[in-house]
Amino acid sequence: MTIQSASFFKILDSVDSTNNYAMAMVREGMAKHGMAIVAKEQTAGKGQRGKSWQMRPGQSIAMSIILKTDKLRTDQQFYLNMLIALAANDFLKKYAGKETTIKWPNDLYWRDRKAGGILIETVFKGTGWKWAVVGIGINVNQNRFHKSLPNPVSLQQITGKEYDVIVLAEELHTAVMKRIEMIAVTAADKVKKEYTRHLYKMDTIVKLKKASAVFKTTIKGVTEQGQLITADTMERHFDFGEVEWVI
Repeated sequence: MTIQSASFFKILDSVDSTNNYAMAMVREGMAKHGMAIVAKEQTAGKGQRGKSWQMRPGQSIAMSIILKTDKLRTDQQFYLNMLIALAANDFLKKYAGKETTIKWPNDLYWRDRKAGGILIETVFKGTGWKWAVVGIGINVNQNRFHKSLPNPVSLQQITGKEYDVIVLAEELHTAVMKRIEMIAVTAADKVKKEYTRHLYKMDTIVKLKKASAVFKTTIKGVTEQGQLITADTMERHFDFGEVEWVI
C-alpha cells in the first residue's frame, strides 16, 4: 500500500476499504476536516446495509472524505446525507447529462441504472457528533460488472469516453467540499426541496417490497429525518432498510 500524494488527498494503490482507512485515522487522532482517501483498488469495499462495493482496479472512483461534524446536531445526519448526495449528483450530471437522479436514500442513478453509491459512517463522543466518514463510489471506466449486480452503468458506457479516475476524484472532492461549506448558510428545508427535485421516480408509481409483500405506491419525497414518503390508499413513511425497490 503506497501513499502518493499530499496529506489532504491520499492516493492508495490498494486498501481493504477507504472508509476503514479513514475511520482508523479518526480513531488515531490523525484526521483533518476535508481529508480525502482515494484507492486505485479496494479488496473489501463497503456498500449499504453490509453489502460489498465491487470495482475493477483503477477503473472507478473509490473515495472517502473525512468531515468534522461537531457543529451539527445528531438529528441532522440526513441533512448531511442530502448535501453529499447533491454534490455527487452535481458531479455526475456534468458528465452524464440531465438524466441523473438520486435514488433514495443515496444511490446515484442514470436513467434506471446505478452509476454510484454513498455510504456515510459516523463517530460520536458522548452526546456529540464529532466526525463523519463519507464513502463515495462511482463507476468510471468499468464496462464489465459482476453478474450479481442487477443494473450497473459507468461513465464510459454513458458517454463513450475514457477518463482519468484520479482527476475525476479530485473534482468530486471539490464538489463535496463546496456543498459542505454551505451548511452554515443553507437551511435544511431548502436542501430537502433540492434533494426532492432530483429524487429518482419522484411522483411516479413504483414497486416496493416490505418483508414478503410487494406493493405499488407513488414516490412523494422524504421527511427531514430521511424517511421515504409514498402515497397509495394512504400516505406512508418508510425508514431506511424497511423496504426494497423491486426492479
